[in-house]
Amino acid sequence: QVQLVESGGGLVQAGGSLRLSCAASGRTLSPYGMGWFRQAPGKEREFLAAITWNGARTDYGDPAKGRFTISRDNAKKAVYLQMNSLKPEETAVYSCARSMTYFDGDLYTTAGAYSDWGQGTQVTVSS
Repeated sequence: QVQLVESGGGLVQAGGSLRLSCAASGRTLSPYGMGWFRQAPGKEREFLAAITWNGARTDYGDPAKGRFTISRDNAKKAVYLQMNSLKPEETAVYSCARSMTYFDGDLYTTAGAYSDWGQGTQVTVSS
């Protein structure tokens, strides 16, 4: 079993940046793909970014392309999401997740491919 804990959220002005962290306790993250999602009140969960188990490949959802960067440090059991040029409509709870499969080198863009989720960290972007 693994526990994921996100941090780094908070209040930021439009155009600002935040770096979210996802720390794992318990089992290692290194064999697993990881992803970041967000969910705003009254809206469906939205895929933002995914990274393979070794960090060699990444993929981004349309809202994140060109502005967000996912990375990981397996030695620290951590995954990060750097977010730039944030917009007020991106106010949401941001969550990291661990994929069901491991060592497969695939990137997963749907929530159903992930088995473990953190509680999320609130990001509020003011106008």
